Amino acid sequence: MDKNKKKEIVKILLKSKENYDEEELMELLFDQPIAVDVDKMDKINLKLSDKIADKITKFTGSWFFIIGFTLFLLIWVILNLYLWDDVDPYPFILLNLLLSCIAALQAPVIMMSQNRQAKKDSLRNQNDYRIDLKSELILEQLHDRIETIIANQRKILKAIEKDEDDLTN
Repeated sequence: MDKNKKKEIVKILLKSKENYDEEELMELLFDQPIAVDVDKMDKINLKLSDKIADKITKFTGSWFFIIGFTLFLLIWVILNLYLWDDVDPYPFILLNLLLSCIAALQAPVIMMSQNRQAKKDSLRNQNDYRIDLKSELILEQLHDRIETIIANQRKILKAIEKDEDDLTN
């Protein structure tokens, strides 16, 4: 990777405007955490409306709600067919209106919760990208250092072999 490009990436990761050389930037990158706890940030920024939307979504997406609402519908139909002839006779127009109102209110609340979750997922993805980029830069630097060590070892081995050859001759 080009050294200038690497410096710019490290500056972006560190959110730094200062001018450092590459070694100083890499040391800063090693020392500073890049990861962010997205869940903790989300809890801090959570509004009352978000909490309510999440609780409604959690409740309406549960088996308790599904079974309870199914029982409510069965009881409504049975009561209106056999006991209350004049409250909501067949075809249950009042029940239909009630279900439509619930669906009309429930859908936007669920969408609010899903939109917030999508934002949280996006932040998590950005966080993962930054961590991956940091890891890639660190691995590249380690690779460069290992290459330097190997090159130095080869020079030392050649020098030792030359000294041995000089001693044997």
